[in-house]
Amino acid sequence: MSESAERLPLPCPSCSPHEETVHEVLSPGGQTTVRCTECGHVHKEKIETPDEVTVDVVVSQDGEAYKATLNAVSDESIEAGDEFVVETTEAIQQVEVTSIEVGPERRTDHAEMDEVQTVWTRVVDNVGVNITIHPKEGDGRNEQSRSTKAFLPGDFEFVVGKTYEFGDDEFEVDSLQLRDAVADDYRHKKLDHEGDLAFAKDIKRAFGRDTKTSAWSAW
Repeated sequence: MSESAERLPLPCPSCSPHEETVHEVLSPGGQTTVRCTECGHVHKEKIETPDEVTVDVVVSQDGEAYKATLNAVSDESIEAGDEFVVETTEAIQQVEVTSIEVGPERRTDHAEMDEVQTVWTRVVDNVGVNITIHPKEGDGRNEQSRSTKAFLPGDFEFVVGKTYEFGDDEFEVDSLQLRDAVADDYRHKKLDHEGDLAFAKDIKRAFGRDTKTSAWSAW
């Protein structure tokens, strides 16, 4: 997003007329009063304010969706995978762009903000990860695999071969199935080598082997 208007890089007529230094904005307006942070010289500059647009944002989280808005510079670009913060009356959340609507039933992965009608996103700062847990190897009981869901920070790390405990479940990760949109950011769409790592926000489903149930033999 655009740089803060409280401090701006500008040439200083006193100490650096040919190079930019950081200036503090004292009085905004058509002729903005600024002060050079290097030498303290106060002068006026005409600051061009970029055109801004407001676009609709659809935020998805665990099967539910709600609307928000995004203010951005009109000639700024946006693409799938970008992350930004949305603020609603309910919460402030980090979201990731999943697709961009530029017209009726027209979606793309990249666009200029002045072309955008709606940005489709999903919450990534807190996510629900689907987990399938297989019975412990060597367990004589004819147990079946079970599914659960863990709600975690988006940057929580899952590592193949590592053991995790969520509530009553304890399991060692066998493999990680990634979301289609992020597969190119990893080595493969499915990670199944020991030490492979993925963030919770990028995982479609984690598969693991129960490590908590006591093993016993029917023989």
